This record gives sequence, structure tokens and C-alpha cells, in this order.
Amino acid sequence: MELRHLRYFVTLAETLHFGRAAARLHISQPPLTRQIRGLEEELGTPLFRRSRQGVALTPAGSALLPEARRLLRDAEALLGGAAHAAGGQIGKLRIGFISTASYTVLPELLPAFHRDHPGIKLQLQEATTDVQIPGLQEGDLDVGFVLAPVVDASLRYQSVHREPLIAALPAGRRWPATIAVSALAGEAFVLFPRKVGVGLHDLIIGLCQRAGFAPRIEQEAIQMQTIISLVAAGMGVSLVPQSLLHMRRTGVVYRPLRDKSPLIEIGLAWRASDDSPAVAAFVAAASRTKNRK
Repeated sequence: MELRHLRYFVTLAETLHFGRAAARLHISQPPLTRQIRGLEEELGTPLFRRSRQGVALTPAGSALLPEARRLLRDAEALLGGAAHAAGGQIGKLRIGFISTASYTVLPELLPAFHRDHPGIKLQLQEATTDVQIPGLQEGDLDVGFVLAPVVDASLRYQSVHREPLIAALPAGRRWPATIAVSALAGEAFVLFPRKVGVGLHDLIIGLCQRAGFAPRIEQEAIQMQTIISLVAAGMGVSLVPQSLLHMRRTGVVYRPLRDKSPLIEIGLAWRASDDSPAVAAFVAAASRTKNRK
């Protein structure tokens, strides 16, 4: 039995006229008659009573009609779902992101993507770059907002945001409106371990070295929120991405640097072998968001 047989049956059951049913199906009447007879032979029971007065459903035909309609609806839904999945309109995306992405890229990108692709469910997971990279490699994440650089050949990468560094300082002390990096030479630093974000860690160390000193790292923390909390507690100073200005925390003040700061880069990474339409749609949306900035 094929779907077209059910379609022929339902059309005839709705019209109870071979000629009108054939016209609705855009076929001639003889093929329709043969297909209906073939369906009846396959099922082993007549579905229609034919008489001079017209065509009527048999009890077996009446019982089959609602099931046939349901099967046709399910088939149409399946085909429609496959088409939407192929077009990146339905599915699921597991998205990793570093904390700074929640202040920069995500607030604009996520609402726009959800509006354009309401059928794609987004699962967000905050994680550092060193956690996201193996998550992408092993298929636990589909895309990830990470710190540059990404040098793994199995991953593709697209820059989505760049920003300078600023100083995060304890509010209990007086600080100038702008601050030279060299003025922080005698301060204890709060920083994250290098493995968490190699690119950003090396930018900070390099900036301090160009200012004539190696930072004295007294405290380490993985998350930016924790670094800011430690600065607020007077445990040291830090150099952080400018977007953390949005993280209002009592006990911390932010100051622009007098030095020319290198730009921190956040990018989107995904598996090079992943041909998912949902991933392609998200990458394209991220690119559009970057181009509007």
C-alpha cells in the first residue's frame, strides 16, 4: 500500500463520485478505478458499494476513512518537518559561551535568532574556552563562543566581537579617571589560569610586560564574575574586557587605560565536519550581528 492509494481512497470517499474524484486528483477515471480495486484486493474487503444510484462507503470503508486521513496528515507533517529541518528551521542547538559573551554578543543575537528560527530550541551552557573546545570536539556542544585563538584543525572559527581591556580596581581607594598600566606595577593581581583562556591571558601579561613589569598574581579565579568579586573584596586589581562595565558590583570601579590596549577577540567555533542546517543558520546569524556593529 502506498500513500497515493490512501489519497485516492480519501478523495473518492469525500466525493462519492469517480469522475469528480478523478478530476480533483488530476488523473483520468480508469486509473482511479484500477487503483481503488487494487486497494480493495490488497485489504481483502470492498471499500465502496457501486450501484446505479451512485457510490457509497461500505462499513469497512467507513472504518478506514479516519485512519487514512490520519496517516496522510502524519505523512504531510513528517515531510514538512524534514523540510524545515533541512532548512534550519527546527532542531536543537547546544551553545557554549564564555561569561563576557553574555554582555556583548548574546543579548542581540539570541532574540533575533529565536525570532527568525522559533522552531530551534537553544540550550545554553556557560563554560570557559578550555572546557568548550573538547566539548565541541566530542559533540557535547554544537557551537561555542570562545576566546581567540582557536587552532584546532577539526574546528571552524569566526570572529564575532572585539573589545579593549580596562582596569578593575577596588573602590575603597582613590584612582585617577584613567590609569596607566605601569601604575599597577606594585599591585597584587587577580587573574585566571592561563589554560582557561590562553589568548586573553597572554594579552594581559604582554601588556604588563610592555609597561615594564611582570604582574604579581596573588589570586586566581576561573570565572570573570569571581575575579570581579575578589577585586571588590580588596584582594587585588585586574585587567578585564571592557564589556564588564555592565557588571555592576559594589566595591569595584572601572577605569580606561591610558595605554593603547590590544583588542580581545571573541569568536564562534563549531565542528568543521558538522553540516547541520541549524548550525549553519546560527553561524550566519552571528555573522549578521557582527556586521551590524
